[in-house]
Amino acid sequence: MRSITKAGLAVGTALLLAACSSGGGGGTAVPSPSGTLTALPAPTRTPTPLPTWTRQPYGPVLTRNVNAVNTALGKVTVVNNLTDFDTVLGEIGTSASSAGTGLRGADQPAEVTTAQSELVTALGQVSTDMTKVRGDIKHKNVCALSSALAEFGQTQGLKAVTAALAKMAAAGYPTTLTVPQIPPPQTRSLDSGTMVREGRLRGHGVFKVDNGGKSDAVVSLALGGKSVHSVFVAKGDKASIEGVEDGRYEVYFSGGVDWDSDAKAFTQNCRFSKFQDTLAFETGRTYTSWSITLQPAVGGNAKTDDVDEKNYPQP
Repeated sequence: MRSITKAGLAVGTALLLAACSSGGGGGTAVPSPSGTLTALPAPTRTPTPLPTWTRQPYGPVLTRNVNAVNTALGKVTVVNNLTDFDTVLGEIGTSASSAGTGLRGADQPAEVTTAQSELVTALGQVSTDMTKVRGDIKHKNVCALSSALAEFGQTQGLKAVTAALAKMAAAGYPTTLTVPQIPPPQTRSLDSGTMVREGRLRGHGVFKVDNGGKSDAVVSLALGGKSVHSVFVAKGDKASIEGVEDGRYEVYFSGGVDWDSDAKAFTQNCRFSKFQDTLAFETGRTYTSWSITLQPAVGGNAKTDDVDEKNYPQP
């Protein structure tokens, strides 16, 4: 009984395997000539190697990021107008911001961790500083290239970057930031009553100016939109022009800080205005004397308009 049972199981197994390999059709399964079943070897799979991480040397990373800022800084000394300087300031700010981002993600050695943190912060300050200078150019807080350069040279971010790089160098990672040498801001002025432009003073009219404002001023008497006489009046001081010839004059005045005698303009906080009313000087049995005050006053009877710099007559 036991041998019959085994034979029956063997036959059943053979039929089952034959049916699985016959593809159907209902025919009688034929065992392989050897009477044995041999398993095919599994296909060989080559494992994909995992990428290996290689630590990038810190020195080249530091140099590459700082050099990008150096390249932008190198353009400062070749600009010759405010428009070009504004563009360069934008490039410096962008390069400093990108350098800070690049160094923030760098794998720095432990000995420069503090210095790198200070450097990243300083680079962010440089970007902020450049935005500030550009804003001052836009809003006429600086009105000449010389004053814009001076403000740039006084920014703290560049000094902080230099200090952080000194710590890097002391730790064995020397990199230099080349900051252009810029003269400091100036506050040039003239004595009140100094004639910036002096036309013919052969008349009898007198023009008096009281500058009660918070900045120096140059006041001009103009004919046909062109200055005839211009006088410098320091803040809190008075001045006058004597000998004004007869005529109906327009009155312009500019105010600001740091008078550039060569350019005949203020370089900082410059403002340009014009009195709405003209002043008539006439000589007959008497002569005309006019007095103006450059300060908003209660009960004042003279209105002024702001004037675009492009339409302001040269003093």
